[in-house]
Amino acid sequence: MKALFTIALCLAATPALARENYALLIGANQYPALEERWWLRGPANDVQLVAQYLTTEAPVAFAEDHVTVLSDGVAGAEAPTLAAIRAAFAELTAEVQPGDFVYLHFSGHGTQAPALDPATELDGLDELFLPVDIGPWSDQVGAVENALVDDEIGALIDGLRAKGANVWAVFDSCHSGTATRAVEAGEEVRVRQLPPDALGIDVDAVEVSRSVGDPRQVEAPFDGGSGEGSFVAFFAAQTNEVTPEKNLPKGKPGRKPQGVFTWTLMEVLAEYPNATYGQVGQEVLRRYAVKNLAKSTPLFEGDLDQVVFGGAAGTRVSQWQAEVSEAGFTIPAGSLHGLTEGAVLAVMGSAAAADDAALGYVELTSVETFSSLGQALERDGKALPAELPKGVTLRKLDEALDFTLTVALPAAGTGPADALLAALGGLQEATGPRLVFVAADQEADLRLAVLPDSPRSDAIWVLPSTGLAEDLEATPSVSTGDKDGAELAAVLADTLVTMARAQNLLKLAGAVGASNPDVEVELLTRTPEDRTLRPLPFAPVPTLLPDDEVHVLAKNNGEGPVDVNVLYIGADWSISHWFSGRLQPGDELKKGLFKISADVLGQERMLVVVTPARPQSPVEDLSYLAQDALDRTRAVGGTAFGDALAEAGFGETTRGAMALTDETETDGPGPAILSLELRTMAAE
Repeated sequence: MKALFTIALCLAATPALARENYALLIGANQYPALEERWWLRGPANDVQLVAQYLTTEAPVAFAEDHVTVLSDGVAGAEAPTLAAIRAAFAELTAEVQPGDFVYLHFSGHGTQAPALDPATELDGLDELFLPVDIGPWSDQVGAVENALVDDEIGALIDGLRAKGANVWAVFDSCHSGTATRAVEAGEEVRVRQLPPDALGIDVDAVEVSRSVGDPRQVEAPFDGGSGEGSFVAFFAAQTNEVTPEKNLPKGKPGRKPQGVFTWTLMEVLAEYPNATYGQVGQEVLRRYAVKNLAKSTPLFEGDLDQVVFGGAAGTRVSQWQAEVSEAGFTIPAGSLHGLTEGAVLAVMGSAAAADDAALGYVELTSVETFSSLGQALERDGKALPAELPKGVTLRKLDEALDFTLTVALPAAGTGPADALLAALGGLQEATGPRLVFVAADQEADLRLAVLPDSPRSDAIWVLPSTGLAEDLEATPSVSTGDKDGAELAAVLADTLVTMARAQNLLKLAGAVGASNPDVEVELLTRTPEDRTLRPLPFAPVPTLLPDDEVHVLAKNNGEGPVDVNVLYIGADWSISHWFSGRLQPGDELKKGLFKISADVLGQERMLVVVTPARPQSPVEDLSYLAQDALDRTRAVGGTAFGDALAEAGFGETTRGAMALTDETETDGPGPAILSLELRTMAAE
C-alpha cells in the first residue's frame, strides 16, 4: 500500500442511495455464574456512548429505532443473553436490504477454550465472547454453556452480508488466557479477560492447544467468511493480549468506567468522522502509545481503504456551529472531540473564513462528553462585537503540545517504595520540570509500582496509566537493593526521561500528521527467505521477524526542496536515526534502512519526517533526537516546528507546551510526519 501525505482521503466510497443504517450494541457487565470480582462495569457505559454518537454525531444518519442495545445496567434495554443476541441478529438479518450498513459493537468478557473443531483454528483454540448467562465449561460437550463462539459470530455476520449489507464489527473484549495484575490506584481498573480456569477450563489444555506458526500471519478471532456485503473488523487486542476498562475521560469529574478501546475509538471518530478505517486505526494506535493506555495492539481487518460507515471523505473536524444565548456559546462538541475546560476557540463569521478573520474569542467554561459551553474572552486586544452574524462558528485554534509527563509514585510501606520516596528530591532535580510526580491515587500517564510477587520484588516497575502489569519482560524496572538514593534517582530519572522523549515524538507526529501533499512515501519489506521487496501495509499493524528488512521509497512531487529524516522508536524506548537527506523537486529516494534485530522485540514505530527546506540551508539532520546522542546546537535559526522537535527531545525551556507554527513562517507546504506502527516478534 502506498502512503500519500494527502492522507488518501480520495479513496472514499460513495454512499448507496436510500440505504438504511442499523446498529446492534452488546454490553455484558454482570455474570451471575461468576464470582463478583470478575464482573465488569464499563460495557453498559460503552454501548450508551456509542449509541449517542451514532444517533447524534455519526457522519451518516442512524435513526434511534435502528439502534438496538442489549445490555444489563441500561434502562429499557434487554439483557445480553445468548438467546437475546441470536434473536437480535435474526431480526436484523430479516430487516436489512442490499446496500444497507450495519455497525456491531461487542463489549464484555472474552476468553479462549479448546476448539470444538481444531481443524478450523490455527492455534487450536476457539475465541469466545461471553453473554451474561454463561455457565461453566462442560467436559461432556467440550464447550462453555451459552458462550458465543467465534465461528458462530462469523456465521451471524455472514448472514447479514449475504443479504448485501456492509458490516463493521468492533470487539472491545480480549481472549488472553493469562491473568494480569493491576496495582492499586485511585480508580479501579479491570481487564476484559476471563482466565479459562474461572470457567472450569483446564489451563494446561489451553496452553497445549497453542500451535506454532509464522507470526507474520495474524489470526483474527474469525475471518468473517465471504459474502456480498463488505466487512471490516476492529479488535481491541490480539488474541493473546488483554484490554482494560478504566474511568474516562481523564481529569473529568464524574467520569465513568469505559472500555479504553471503545472510548479511544469514539474519540478518533468524533475528530475524524470522514477518515478511512485504516486512518482511524492508525490514530487509535498512536493514542495508545502516547497516552500509555495499554500494552495491547488493536487489530484492524477488512477493506481498510473505505471511509468509515461507508460515508464520504472529508477533513478533520475542528470547528462547530454555535448557538448563542444569554448563557453564552454552546457547541455540539466536548471531551470526546478533544476539548477541555479553559480551551480558547476563535469565533468565525463563517466556516470558510481564514483564522486571521476571527471576530473574537471564547473560553470554554463547561465541557461535557458531547457538548461545551463558553463565554466571550478578550484576547490580544480583540473583544467580540455586540452584534454577531447568524450562524457563527467556533474554531479550535492551532494546537499547543504539552510535553509534560505525569508520573504516579508508589504507595509508601514497602522497602523499594520507601527508598524511592526518600530519593524523590534528587529524582525531581534530575528529571527537570517536564516530569510531574503525583501521589499513587492520582491520575497519571505512568505509574511507578512495587510488585512483591514479581521476579524483581525489590524493583520499581514503570507501568502504563492503567497500572496493569502485563508482560513483565518488556516492562521497564529499576532495582533498589543495589543502589543508594543518589544512584536510584539517577537511574530512574534516565529511564523516565528516555520514555518521555519517545512519547513526545509520537505526540508531535500526531499533531503534525501526514499532511504534506507534495511528497509520496512508500515503505517496503523483504525477508531472508524471499528477497522480493513488497509494500509494508500501514493497517493492520505489520509483524516483522528478526532479519526482516525495511526499505523506503520517497518522491518529491513539489516545486521546492524538502528534507527527509527517518526515526525509529524501539520497544525499549530507544530512538534511532536511520537517514537524513534532501530531495530536490522530482528527486526520488530509494534506500534500505535497517533490518530487525533480535535484541529487543515488541511494539515499535517508525517516523518519516518531511520538512520544507530553506534556501541555502544545510540539510535538516534530526540525529540529535537519538537517545544515545547529546543535544547539540543547530547551525540554522529554528522554526516553530524545529523548536517543537527540540522540545520533544527535552530541550532547555521550561514551557509546558509548544505551538507548531508561528506567524513568521512563509506560506507553502508545511512539515509532515508519517507514522507507522510495527510489531516485532521472535521467529518460532
